[in-house]
Amino acid sequence: MNKLVINNLSKTFKIGNEFLEVFSKINLEINQGTNIGITGKSGSGKSTFLQIVASLDKPSSGEIFFNDNKFNQMKNDELSKLRLENFGFVYQFHHLLEDMTILENVLLPNQYNKSDKKFNNEEIFNLLEKVGLSERLHHLPWKLSGGEKQRAAIVRAIVNKPNFLFLDEPTGNLDESNAKSIQELLINLSKDLKFSLITSSHDIEFIKMMDLKYEIINRDLIYYD
Repeated sequence: MNKLVINNLSKTFKIGNEFLEVFSKINLEINQGTNIGITGKSGSGKSTFLQIVASLDKPSSGEIFFNDNKFNQMKNDELSKLRLENFGFVYQFHHLLEDMTILENVLLPNQYNKSDKKFNNEEIFNLLEKVGLSERLHHLPWKLSGGEKQRAAIVRAIVNKPNFLFLDEPTGNLDESNAKSIQELLINLSKDLKFSLITSSHDIEFIKMMDLKYEIINRDLIYYD
């Protein structure tokens, strides 16, 4: 079973001549298949925490392991390969490439993944049908609704069969009906495909759908039920 282990993770930003400590000495283990929800006030460090755990940013101190791989001992190309094959990302904004069709956007990560651990084209078509985009494959993003764009972003994020899918306010730009639909889709996909969701959100109802729930309070990660 794949696992992320976070030991004494801290992050401090220097702003002018002052230092701002965002969070301090956080410890957490995340097993593949367990969905994690993280909430907190704006500016509490939720997004920064996700970025660091996903190896997109570096902590001020502390260590992160993916199985036996210690992030701060890996070269940049090794980290890139680890991310490509094991992590997926969905943000508040879909970040689709506007000059590429939905199908081209979705297939893009597959072109860089040289391993066998990815969905083939037939499986990707099935995924797109499952999320209701089978009739939108050759449309450019500007022709899609906000909910459809986010569904496309989700499929793009999972085509390489990630073990962990990082979600940073994934429904923050959607209306209530679309948000609920996308949230249910994410939960169902995580169960069907056996990956973990690691979610930061202000939406408490979405956080309640996770297996384990945390809040960043006063620079600490606090578990709550």
